[in-house]
Amino acid sequence: MAIKREQQQIVETATEARQGEPGPSVAALLAISTGLAILILAVVWFVFFRT
Repeated sequence: MAIKREQQQIVETATEARQGEPGPSVAALLAISTGLAILILAVVWFVFFRT
């Protein structure tokens, strides 16, 4: 991808501007939130449905 500059500003197409890369922080956030959801559901199950 060639970077075009016009008057000291980088010019990109809409598709180029949307091409972000989800790094390891996105994967970590997904893993942590999924783990917390499982933990919360397990606590709710043990408190309310355990006989």
